[in-house]
Amino acid sequence: MRALLIAIAAAATLTACTTTERTVAGTGIGAAVGALATRSAGGAIAGALIGGIGTYLYEAGDGKCRYRNSRGRIIIRRCHWL
Repeated sequence: MRALLIAIAAAATLTACTTTERTVAGTGIGAAVGALATRSAGGAIAGALIGGIGTYLYEAGDGKCRYRNSRGRIIIRRCHWL
């Protein structure tokens, strides 16, 4: 069961294509891992924070973020909050 959850989480991260989508996927994966590792709500919250922040920092490490416009096109620009 645990391996299945990890495989689903990895697939979700790969299908996300914008910085925001990947950060959200990282948050979800972090929450799942934290909950499984500690079996507590506090562990899930800590995992979500670590996963979300870590994924964002990795994605925005070069100072560029990927955005999706209303037509579905991916645009790469400088992150507006960095």
